[in-house]
Amino acid sequence: MLAIRLPKEIEERLEALAAATGRTKTFYARQAILEYIDDLEDVYLAERELEEVRAGRSIPVPLEDVMKQYGLAD
Repeated sequence: MLAIRLPKEIEERLEALAAATGRTKTFYARQAILEYIDDLEDVYLAERELEEVRAGRSIPVPLEDVMKQYGLAD
């Protein structure tokens, strides 16, 4: 169960979308979260890895080397 407060404008837009399509506001809120969570996880993972590289605890691999390793180089 999740309860969220939305700005009035967003709440109104969500209500209008739900009314126009016969879906529930919950349906659209769930869809938005499902589509966005992967992107958020990728951002946090990238930020954490950047901190590791900057601290010298991780060594970056050039994209060209990765592409060669997987047979993707031109």
